[in-house]
Amino acid sequence: MYEIRTLSVNFYLTFVLMKNDKKLLTITFLGTGTSQGIPMIASNDPVCLSKDPKDVRLRSSILISWDKVSYVIDCGPDFRQQMLREKVQLINGVLFTHEHSDHTAGLDDLRPYCYKIGEMPIYLDKRTLKSLEQRFQYIFSKENRYPGAPSVSSNIVSNSSFFIDEVKVIPIKVMHGNLPVTAYRIQDFAYLTDVKSISESEKEKLKNLDVLVVNALRIEEHPTHFNLQEALNFVKEINPNKTYFTHISHKLGFHKEVSKGLPNNVFLAFDGLKISI
Repeated sequence: MYEIRTLSVNFYLTFVLMKNDKKLLTITFLGTGTSQGIPMIASNDPVCLSKDPKDVRLRSSILISWDKVSYVIDCGPDFRQQMLREKVQLINGVLFTHEHSDHTAGLDDLRPYCYKIGEMPIYLDKRTLKSLEQRFQYIFSKENRYPGAPSVSSNIVSNSSFFIDEVKVIPIKVMHGNLPVTAYRIQDFAYLTDVKSISESEKEKLKNLDVLVVNALRIEEHPTHFNLQEALNFVKEINPNKTYFTHISHKLGFHKEVSKGLPNNVFLAFDGLKISI
C-alpha cells in the first residue's frame, strides 16, 4: 500500500510540474486584415465605409507574450502604427510566415527595438530570407552596410521544432496556393495565415489545440486563401476549443453581421483584441 501511495503522489507531482511548465500566453491581434487592409484604398464598398471600429483592419500580425518577453509573428506595412497603438516597448524577435509584403514590409521599423536589444532575432525559412536579402539589401549587406539600418540575426526555420525563451515552437507547413507558408504552434495555440491547403501529416501537429487562429478571406472561393466555408470546414476537422478568424477582406462582410452566423466556439478576430491562454 505504501508503494502504491508513493507512486500516486509521484505521478501527481509530475503531472502538476508538467502542467506548470506551460507559460501563460497573451495574444494581441495587431492586425486582422488582408493584404490591402480595410478600408481598401479607393473603395466605396459599404464595409470600407463602416463606422464600426471592428470593420477597420490593418494588415495581419500578432504579438505573443509570456513572462517578460514578446514576439511578433509577421511585421507588415502597418507595423509602426500597430506598435504605437499597443504601446509596445520591447520585442524579442520576429517569426515570419512568408515573404509577401503584407507580412514583411515593416522590417525597417524594427530599428527602435534594435537600439534597445542589439541584433533582432528573426525566424524564417530559406526562401523568405533570400527574398528579404534582395528587397532589403541595405539591411543584410555585409559590405558598406547602411549605418542606420536595423540589425538582425537570421535563424532558419525548417520543419523541426525549436525554442524561443524556453517555449517550444512547432513549425507547420501550409500551402498558399502553390507557395509554402510557415504556420506556428506554440503550446496549445496555433497561428495559420494565408492557408488554402494543408497536408494530412501537418494536420497532425494541430491536435488538441486550445486556440486556433486561421484565415477566412471572404464568402466567395479564392485560389490561394480559405474562404469562410473552407475555414469552417477546417475548424470542424481540427476541432480546437476556440477559433479566431483573421486575414479578412471587406468581401467577408460586416463584422457584426458575420459574427451572428458563426458557431459558438468560432469568432472573428478584430484589431486590438487580446486573449490569454
